[in-house]
Amino acid sequence: MLAAARITTTLLKLPIGFAIALSALAGMLAAEGAFSPLRALIFALAVLGASGAAGAFNHYHERAEDRLMRRTSGRPFARGVLKPGAIWPVTFLALLAVSLVMAWAAGGSLAAFFIFLGAFTYGVVYTVWLKRRSVWNIVVGGAAGSFAVLAGAAAVEPALQPAPILLAVVMFLWTPPHFWSLAAAKGDDYRQAGVPMLPVVVPQRTWTLAILGHTAALAVLSLAPLAYGMGPVYGVFAALGGGLFLWRSWQLFQAPSRETAMANFRASLIQFCLLTTGVFLDAAIKWAV
Repeated sequence: MLAAARITTTLLKLPIGFAIALSALAGMLAAEGAFSPLRALIFALAVLGASGAAGAFNHYHERAEDRLMRRTSGRPFARGVLKPGAIWPVTFLALLAVSLVMAWAAGGSLAAFFIFLGAFTYGVVYTVWLKRRSVWNIVVGGAAGSFAVLAGAAAVEPALQPAPILLAVVMFLWTPPHFWSLAAAKGDDYRQAGVPMLPVVVPQRTWTLAILGHTAALAVLSLAPLAYGMGPVYGVFAALGGGLFLWRSWQLFQAPSRETAMANFRASLIQFCLLTTGVFLDAAIKWAV
């Protein structure tokens, strides 16, 4: 039972799925409008299911390549715990379909469409088309997380508002430096697997500057929602997260190494947690008063 739970968690990439579901909830909370907790829960589960379907397809499609990377060689399809067969893509497609129906029921057509775009971007555009063909792979693939924020906002109010749109842009800018930092720390893995992540195909100065530029832009833009209704508590958390991420990115730019790359990777996770926490606390304070 425990082994099955671990396989399921890995296969559906549930930690990533929970982060994407949190992004969708942040989009809901940043939008001005009312929604019930039950509706929000159903919608979050729909996002989690769609993300899981795309993540599982990623595992299935890349099972041979995953064996070439130490980081991914233990995935269920890569190590042969799950055997390939037509049943798997059909199952993942069914999970996506059920998730989209749930999203439509809880959030409406536009919200469900954004969730579909997120799953399609990650599962097809990133995994099948760009990952091994272009250095722009994760830049375009990063749109998957942004669609979750827009989906949450659309579930509350189909006419998208400035605050959640800005958060979606921040999420779009966050994904490349997050993954580029990981790729810089584990460059040998990506070279061996033939994945053209920016840090393994361009000079050091170029990719460190790209990370710094993305981080600086998202740190500034994460404060922009203050002009559109987000409160000071959100501002404090956004500033703390953005400041830490920017500082680590500057350290990486100044002294590139595996250690500074992993420190920047961890800082990106902290920034995401602080930003979403700020959105949740800001909404809680508004509801309390």
